[in-house]
Amino acid sequence: MFKPIMTGTVLLALAACTTTDEIIIDTKGVNMTAYADDLAECRTYADGVQTQQKATRSAASGAVIGGAVGAIFGGADGAARGAGAGAVTGGAKGVNEGERDKVQVVKRCLSGRGYRVLN
Repeated sequence: MFKPIMTGTVLLALAACTTTDEIIIDTKGVNMTAYADDLAECRTYADGVQTQQKATRSAASGAVIGGAVGAIFGGADGAARGAGAGAVTGGAKGVNEGERDKVQVVKRCLSGRGYRVLN
């Protein structure tokens, strides 16, 4: 019971590290009402990023690699522990990559609409 809760907490904490709320644009001469509409549309495009699938694939890869390393250094018990640690680490990495991709989609979308993205 504790491991799924901890895993979820770690994944959510890492996902929160990168958000589209942190995008900074040069607001000089910008109609902020139009910008808010454009930002909302760009965020909708970013929802197309398959974050859950990235997390699942990375968790599976991490479990395999972690299990192999654990088996080498700790036998069967080490394999199970290594697989668990690898799955958590891999899943967190996948979520983080997905969220980073979403931010990039929004930045590119805004740039394509003529906004000067500063970060």
